[in-house]
Formats: sequence, C-alpha cells, structure tokens
Amino acid sequence: MAFNYKTTAFSASGLAQEAMKKKPSLNTSYAIAFVLCAAAMTALVFFVVYPNEFRLQSMVTSRCGSRPSSSSSSSLSSFVEPVTPEPDFRLLIGILSLPDSYERRHLVRDIYALQPDVANARIDVRFVFCNLTKEEQRVLVAMEIMLYDDIIILDCAENMDNGKTYTYFSSLPKMLDGRNGGGRPYDYVMKADDDTYFRLQLLAESLRTLPREDMYHGLITPCLNWRARDHYMSGMGYILSWDLVEWIATAETPRKHQAGPEDKVMGTWLREARRGKNEINMEPVMYDYLEREPRTCYRHELVPDTVGVHRLKNNWRWATALTYFNATVGLKPSNLYHMS
Repeated sequence: MAFNYKTTAFSASGLAQEAMKKKPSLNTSYAIAFVLCAAAMTALVFFVVYPNEFRLQSMVTSRCGSRPSSSSSSSLSSFVEPVTPEPDFRLLIGILSLPDSYERRHLVRDIYALQPDVANARIDVRFVFCNLTKEEQRVLVAMEIMLYDDIIILDCAENMDNGKTYTYFSSLPKMLDGRNGGGRPYDYVMKADDDTYFRLQLLAESLRTLPREDMYHGLITPCLNWRARDHYMSGMGYILSWDLVEWIATAETPRKHQAGPEDKVMGTWLREARRGKNEINMEPVMYDYLEREPRTCYRHELVPDTVGVHRLKNNWRWATALTYFNATVGLKPSNLYHMS
C-alpha cells in the first residue's frame, strides 16, 4: 500500500483538534506535546540517516549570512575551485643550446630559478637544440627532461647559422597547437643565446604595454646607425609577437632563405615582407659585457638598470655579473658551509 504523507499529516492534525474540542482545558498541552514530540523524532531520524544534508545546509547558510568560520571555509574549499587570474602576457624564452652543454644548461637553469616570480605574467624558459646523435645524450638529456621538463628538441641537424633558428620558430605553432584552450599559447616568443643573462622582472616591465601584433623587440644593430636600412636585432636575445611566429611557419621567404648569421637573416625576412613594424630598441639596457675600453653604444660595463647582458662566455664572467646584480643576496647563514 502506498504511504500518503499528506493524508497522514492531515489526520494527525484532525486528531489533535478533536482532542482539544472535547477537553480544551486539559488536552491542549497533550496535543502540543504530541506534535512537538513527533517533530523531534522526525528530525532525529533524519539527522541519523542523512547527516551530510545538515552539514551542507550549515555551510550554505554560513556562506550566505555571516562570515564563515575557519572550519566552514576549510569545508568549502572542497566545493569551490581556486580561480587563477589571467596573466597580462605570456612569454616563451627559447635558449639555443647544444646537446652536450650540460654544465651551461644547469648554470643558466639555476640562475633563472633563483629569480623572483614575475607578477601577472607567465614566463617559460626552455632550452632548444637539434636531434640527439650520441647514446650518452639520449640518456643524460632524458634525465634532464624527467627532472625539469624544460627542453625542446627540434627535428634538425645541429648548426648555428644554417636554419636552426628558422626551425625553432617555424616548429612552434604546430608543436604548441591546442595549448591555452585553443587560443594563442604565447603572446611573445624570444630566441636567446646561452651566454645572455636576462633579468626577468625588468624584461617583463618592458613588455607589459607593448603591441601584441607585428612586434620586434631587442637591441638594434648597428646601434650607431640604427636607422640604416639593413638593421636588425642582435642575436643575444630578440622577441617576436606570436603573429610573426605564425607567419614564419607558413611564409615562403623564411623557408627559402635560412643560411647566414641568424639574427641578420631574421631582420632580412621581416624587412622584405614589411613586417615587424613595431620595433622596440632596448639600447642601452641590453648590451654586450665589456671588461675594458673602448666603450661603444652596444658594448660597455655593467649598469644597474640592465635588462639583458651578453657575452658571459665563462663562469668567471657569469659570477661577475651575478655578484653585481646581487643574485646570491638571499643566501642564509649556516654551520654547514664556510663562505670566506
């Protein structure tokens, strides 16, 4: 037989009313007690059988009303996903390397890992080289990838000025297809040398308000005559907006002209195609490090507002630059080491 809740509730109410009519002075309290007792028993059974319903109702009430306590905030964290703010821009820094350059990669990797996070920007640093050719490379590079996941291996024979930069830029659209929900994976892409030190905070500030289209950023060479028709951005490190990366991947001009000094070749591509019109010259805060005179517009001593410094060819030069920019200022004292 089906249970009729409405009929039962009505009958209980009717019984209570009949009781009150017959003996109003004595049975009113019995009727009230009966109803309250029935309600309490129903609540008790419901609480025992469905305890989570009371917990959820409590959380919802505390969120909508007064400020939730720490315990209810903790409970809500399992229901509400954290919201990650959209960065102002995304930058990929591709540092051209060689498969056997393990020591240099470890040094540069540590240097960038120790720099503070840049607010409201995503900056990814990756090491880029061509196909592996030795068995030890396949083992040691595989270990790097497993530990750091910061290596891009291109399908090319290792070279410096015979198409490696073209392969890097032209491979990225297909390689990164589907990232970032189908939108642009990056706003900007940099090609950098492994003897260049970039200070990421200042580099990011130089990009925040720049165009996201047709943008070519770096140190113009020759800097003494930067209006010269054949100028280009120094290979120490230059940045292209994503639309230019996509153009390189599909255009005939870059594909047919790959040989030659890679930075100069890049300038030729853009000039012939009338692209990269938003040129951003970073002289004098991007430069080659010079220990002795003569000083020039692109080669000089270290300066405080440096964005990028080039020609750090050995560990002594790296140490000199890192000391100048206080890279180890956060080292904590300890009995485990003696630093004289």
